[in-house]
Amino acid sequence: MSVAEENKPLVSVLMTAYNREKYIAEAIESVLASAYTNFELIVVDDGSEDATVKIAQNYLLKDNRIQLHINEKNLGDYPNRNFAVTLARGKYIMFCDSDDEFYPDSISYCVGAMEDNARVSFGVYYAGNSAEPFVLSSVEAIKRHFFDDPFLVMGPGGTITKRDFFSEINGYPEKYGPANDMYFNLKVACQADILLLPNLFLHYREHEAQEKNNLYDYIHFNYSYMKDALKELPLPLSSKQIQYLQKKNYRRFSVNLFNDFRKKKDWSSVKFLWVKAGFGIRQLFQGIFH
Repeated sequence: MSVAEENKPLVSVLMTAYNREKYIAEAIESVLASAYTNFELIVVDDGSEDATVKIAQNYLLKDNRIQLHINEKNLGDYPNRNFAVTLARGKYIMFCDSDDEFYPDSISYCVGAMEDNARVSFGVYYAGNSAEPFVLSSVEAIKRHFFDDPFLVMGPGGTITKRDFFSEINGYPEKYGPANDMYFNLKVACQADILLLPNLFLHYREHEAQEKNNLYDYIHFNYSYMKDALKELPLPLSSKQIQYLQKKNYRRFSVNLFNDFRKKKDWSSVKFLWVKAGFGIRQLFQGIFH
C-alpha cells in the first residue's frame, strides 16, 4: 500500500452470507478489484449449509485484508449485519452482500464524497436527476422522501455510514424482516443530514432466493415498519402530515390485501396477514376513503 493510500481512511466492507455458494466468489473478487485499497473485508457467515464458507476460506490465503467469521448459530439477516459492524475497525462501513458486486470505483467514490462533506454521517444512492453528490438537511430529506421523491428506500448495499454514527443510533432494528433497512433510513434522516450519491456504486443481483420474494413478509413488514415509524420517530412533520401518511399506509396495506386475494382466491392468507399486522376495521375504512 502506498503512503497516499495509508493516509486515506480505513473502510470496513461487510459481507454477510448465508448459502451463497453461487455468488460469493464474484462478490469477494469485486471488492478485491477496488481501486481504493485501504479497506478490510469482513465476511460473516450465518450458518451456511453449502460451500459458502469453503469458498470464502480459499480467499484468506490470497489477501490479508480479508477476515472470516462463522456464527455458531444462525442470527438472521439484520442481526447478522449488526454483529458484523461490531467486528469493524474502519471510519466508514459499507455493505457488499454476498450475492452482489462492487464496481472498481465504488469505495473511492463513496469515501471521496463523504470526505468532501465532512459533516455528514450517512450517504445513500440517489437515482434522481443530479450529476454531483449533494446534501439534504433532515427536514429536506424527510419531506422529499414522503411528498416528492421516495429515495430513502435503499438497502444496506446502497449506503455508506460512519461506523461511530451507526453504533450511536443502535444500528438496524431487527423486528421488521426485509423492511428493517427502511425504518433505519428514516431513523437516520431524523437525526442527521443525508448525502445523496447519484452515481450507481453497486451491482444488485436479483434471484429467487432473496428475502424480498417472501410476499407475506413484505406485505406485513412494510405496513408495520411505517406504522411504527410514524408513531416513534421524531419526524419533522406536522400532525396533519402524519395523519395523511398514516391513512396512506392503511390504504396501501388494504390494496395489498385485496391484490393478494384476487391473485390467490384464498381468504385464509388475507386473514393471516390482517391478524399478524394488527389491522382493524377502522384502519380499513380510513384507508379506503383516504
